[in-house]
Amino acid sequence: MNIRSLTRGDGVVIGAAVVLFIASFLDFSSYECPQGVDCSRFDSPNAWDSLGLLMSVFLAGVIGAALLIVSRAMPGRKVVGLDLGQFGAALTVFALWTAFWTILDVNSAGAGLILGLLAAIVLVAGAVAGPMIPALKAPLVSPSSPAPGVGAGQTPYGAGPGQGYGFPAGQQQQQPYGAQPSQGYGYPGAPQQGQPAQADPAQAQQAQQAQQAQAQQPSQGGAAPAGDFTPFWFAVPVARPLYGEDGSPNPIAELAPGTWYLAVEQRGQSLIAQTQDGRRGVLQDTTGIQRG
Repeated sequence: MNIRSLTRGDGVVIGAAVVLFIASFLDFSSYECPQGVDCSRFDSPNAWDSLGLLMSVFLAGVIGAALLIVSRAMPGRKVVGLDLGQFGAALTVFALWTAFWTILDVNSAGAGLILGLLAAIVLVAGAVAGPMIPALKAPLVSPSSPAPGVGAGQTPYGAGPGQGYGFPAGQQQQQPYGAQPSQGYGYPGAPQQGQPAQADPAQAQQAQQAQQAQAQQPSQGGAAPAGDFTPFWFAVPVARPLYGEDGSPNPIAELAPGTWYLAVEQRGQSLIAQTQDGRRGVLQDTTGIQRG
């Protein structure tokens, strides 16, 4: 799994699951040792001594957190009719519900049960509020450019001046063979500073032919023919689904911010993208993507 696809909410879920697992080894209940009694041999039970408590609170929360994280790598997978992430969130809520009523039923709750309840609260908060709060939706790892030679401040995809939609350099206007470049200072045949311009009939005819050829070509802002498509690297500003080429409604992968993907083909306003593990699919929403 690509760690760049994780969000801050996922980081909260992972941290809470780790604390919940550690709490399962701590004392389930506390006790006061009477004066004059040797309590060194008294062993306070933990969650692993009670199978029902272990499975319904601690392992249920850890399994729910694992399903939430796995759902990032395999979007669209379902369990009992629910999305993998939804099923994991339901497990975390069930773990919190059981922990709450368990701690009310215990006369003297120990460190394991108290810490487990607090971890379950944080776990549910990260699972439920993570996709809704912008601060938790931000990437867990700051994006960095994985491709050498790709500089910062790239122009958003399709918004570069003088470039055709989806093409690295757009469609450039070609000069007829033998025609002179635009006659400006520094080009051969152009008037130098301090020198008067000299009329050259041959150069004037070539310049006129070049202007006529440029007028017949499409403007640079127009879309280039599909046959001129050149594969390029790109990144998405936010997580976006990648659908199968067969037109199925369920996504086969999720493109994450901070990761570079390869565009191998263009179909209308959509792109055929290839992930780092070799999977190919259709990226339907191409607005605001960054070209490498």
